[in-house]
Amino acid sequence: MSKRLLLDTLDDFAARNIVADLWLRDDDAVEPTPALDRFLNLCGEFAIPPTLAVIPEPTGKALAAHLGKYAEVDVAVHGWAHRNHAGPQEKKRELGLHRPLDLVLGELRQGLAKLQALHGDRCVPMLVPPWNRIDAEVIECLPDLGYKALSVYGPEEETSLSLLNTHIDVIDWRGSRGGKDHDTLFADIAMRLRTAHGSGRMTGILTHHLDHDETVWAFLRSLFEVTSRHPACRWRSSRLWLKEISP
Repeated sequence: MSKRLLLDTLDDFAARNIVADLWLRDDDAVEPTPALDRFLNLCGEFAIPPTLAVIPEPTGKALAAHLGKYAEVDVAVHGWAHRNHAGPQEKKRELGLHRPLDLVLGELRQGLAKLQALHGDRCVPMLVPPWNRIDAEVIECLPDLGYKALSVYGPEEETSLSLLNTHIDVIDWRGSRGGKDHDTLFADIAMRLRTAHGSGRMTGILTHHLDHDETVWAFLRSLFEVTSRHPACRWRSSRLWLKEISP
């Protein structure tokens, strides 16, 4: 039923000459895996340009070489090692002030440089904090490290960097840890598209290819079938988005 709601939303947009922009961020890539290939092949089938949030410390040439088979894939910086430094009673966080600020910034500088060396123009100077958490003091320093954008989860807030957030997470992390109900996801996307209309903001879909169950895979195929060829919907590349907004 809610799939129909998304279609009705897009049909309404088309009747009013509105085009909704979506983008796709997939977290925790490190190396080639069958799950990564399944994800990238599904994206390729529908010409969806994903952004892989790659963990710099453990990744290497194997992933960079493997992505050469996939033209429309961008790479963003997913922290440094995706390692929690918060206390046992705190929410997990790598990019906080639990360690000296200079140490955190040094890792982020190294992470961007490593991914740029490995992936060249495919690498977007955008930081994706592990667990979508980062302290404000770290954000303020990011431009000096070469970062031009930040991507977390949830509504956009004012920062010193351009924001390209995600808004719809396909996984029920606090419950089954499997895919969320399809009707709920389609309804949430339709609501987000209507909310984002007129704001100039894109709608970001968040995935984690290593954690997908068959419910997630089925949802992504269904979502791509609905949106990839609809005249009121456009899937955007984070790399091209950043080029468009950069002075």
